[in-house]
Amino acid sequence: MLTLLAVAAALGGGLPQMLVERRLAEAVPLHVGDTVSVRPLASGAALRPFVVAGVFERPADPSRISRNEFEVRLHLPDLQAMLPATDRVDRFAVVLAPGADPSPAARWIAGVAFGTAVFGSRDLAEESSSTFRVVSRFHHAIGIVTILASGIFLLCVMTIRVDERRRDMATLRLVGVSRATVFRAIVLEAIAIAVLGSAAGAGVGIVGARIVNAYYAHVYDTTLRFALVTPRIVLLAALLGLGLGAAAGALAAWRVVNVPPQRLGER
Repeated sequence: MLTLLAVAAALGGGLPQMLVERRLAEAVPLHVGDTVSVRPLASGAALRPFVVAGVFERPADPSRISRNEFEVRLHLPDLQAMLPATDRVDRFAVVLAPGADPSPAARWIAGVAFGTAVFGSRDLAEESSSTFRVVSRFHHAIGIVTILASGIFLLCVMTIRVDERRRDMATLRLVGVSRATVFRAIVLEAIAIAVLGSAAGAGVGIVGARIVNAYYAHVYDTTLRFALVTPRIVLLAALLGLGLGAAAGALAAWRVVNVPPQRLGER
């Protein structure tokens, strides 16, 4: 099914012109200068010829990815002639001058066209992105659970590593190494492990995002990116790794430095 989008432009001579979406042009195929026949929506209407004047790329819009129909664009009089009823539209957009107040224009449109609902672009974007907000909250919940699980896992790893080296630490304490030095060594080791894990996780995320984008770009034939790993996300992961590493190392080291060196060798 073709979704017809109007563009205001002057009519040229000869056959009426139309713009064809790139995906449709590749699927048919169509080229600039080809003549195509389009059937009006009115029942029993005859086919109308159009000349392909150009090929356009549909903008990458997340709210339209589920409606993956082909599109063509017609001059406004040609579009009206293709519809079963005249002077009727489902929706239209009005572009105001930069800095203009949209409220008076919205009240004027609502007063002239009875029954018309007028929305600002910001309000319309908020209304159409409700599904994406739900998905975003779901991803945040998954992220929180993952961070908590990784922190617990890191604490378990550090506890096991410290317990395995209790005899070594007892020897260090007995030869005069202070508790503060042992504490710092364990914390630094935990931070190093956490940073390496964060770097590995960022690498896996970047590779995974590229695989996801490549797959869905092929499925939907779009330039839209479905997964992003931004520098902000990588920096946040590194900072979380530092914090979790320091916390896990401090907890594991606290269990050791408070035990007398004579008892560290005990199991």
